[in-house]
Amino acid sequence: MKNLIFLILALTSGPIIANENTWSPTLDLKKAKDLIDSERKLEVYKHSIKKEWGYKTPQEDTFIVIHPKAKRENAPLYVVLHSAGHDVFSCVKCTNQVGNHDIYHSPDNFYALYVDCRANRNDWWWGGMHARDAKLTKKNSGLNPMPVELRVIDTVKWVINKYKIDPERVYLSGNSMGGSGTLGIGLRNGDVFAAIKANVPAGIEHASERMGFAHKSIINYYDPPITINYSAQNDGWSSGHEKFAKAMNDRKYPLYLYWGPFGHANNHARIMQVNDLINSFDWLSIRKNKAYAVFSNASCNDKLPWPDNRSDKSSGQINAFFRWKIISDNLNQITLSLYLTDPNALKTKFPIPREATADISIRRIQNMKVAPGDALNWHYGKLKGKVKAGPWGLITIPKLAISVNPKTLTIEK
Repeated sequence: MKNLIFLILALTSGPIIANENTWSPTLDLKKAKDLIDSERKLEVYKHSIKKEWGYKTPQEDTFIVIHPKAKRENAPLYVVLHSAGHDVFSCVKCTNQVGNHDIYHSPDNFYALYVDCRANRNDWWWGGMHARDAKLTKKNSGLNPMPVELRVIDTVKWVINKYKIDPERVYLSGNSMGGSGTLGIGLRNGDVFAAIKANVPAGIEHASERMGFAHKSIINYYDPPITINYSAQNDGWSSGHEKFAKAMNDRKYPLYLYWGPFGHANNHARIMQVNDLINSFDWLSIRKNKAYAVFSNASCNDKLPWPDNRSDKSSGQINAFFRWKIISDNLNQITLSLYLTDPNALKTKFPIPREATADISIRRIQNMKVAPGDALNWHYGKLKGKVKAGPWGLITIPKLAISVNPKTLTIEK
């Protein structure tokens, strides 16, 4: 009888540690009331933890799902990581007001997932790591993700399955601390996210550690998602962006970077008075099951203000004007169109070049299997040549001239 009583208490008291097969978030109907002023359905979930996440003690966590305004199947998913000044509830409440942390606002035709990291002490998106705290940086550095990172990914996968999300259209976003988490968690999980967008990320250390940017050898992760990052040189949290930009460029990772003296801002209208490019790239149209072009060493990139010109009042960009379109992706050939955005189609204070050069790499190729060292032929307008695939079969063609007039690049085995 004593053993039976003990078993009942163990099963009914919380929080408990769940294993892979029993982890099942449950609805909290009381918490779902009056969070948003919207026609969209909102659900609050509570859950225990999985043993494999590696938490030292049991804890309970919360996440919120907001439905599309109109019911639809195979909808995309917009995932939000909140800042250090918010929890999941205050984060969602921000969406009641235009201009209040605009990155938190999901499109009406998307599902949205908001994950919490404030309820439990030291459970930050990256385990707690930034240049201002040497102890935390040492504790949470390295390639291995912290428990909270594993929790985020498993929560995203649970929501994808529960709500029959289109797995090819899952996007990660975040502000400040959540922006740092977006870079650190998102870049590492290119098999989950199609694209990611970070608003004034509070530190690049998380991404640098998890992606191994400080390592001499490059680690073979999944091709990373398209990455959009807008940060301010006069924001103390933006230190190290020159290292981040260099690592992304050198490793042929996809980066659209915008900056200007807008501080640690979250209001898009105000930021766009300083840099009107932050929403110019249609990141929510990217699909995970389509190849994409990476632009590196571009001739039209502006000079970074980091690390020595942080007082500079000018705004700038990296890769802001490059675009591509996949035409075909077959077993022995991939064809895509490369071009610069049309100056007549994009209203901006920035001068859009008529032509620029860049090294072109192709990632997320779906059908053509390329091994390291494979010889390939390429044709680009009237130009043609041969190239050998690099590590893990990455194809890079140097110094192609790209103009506002689309030109077709064909690569074949």
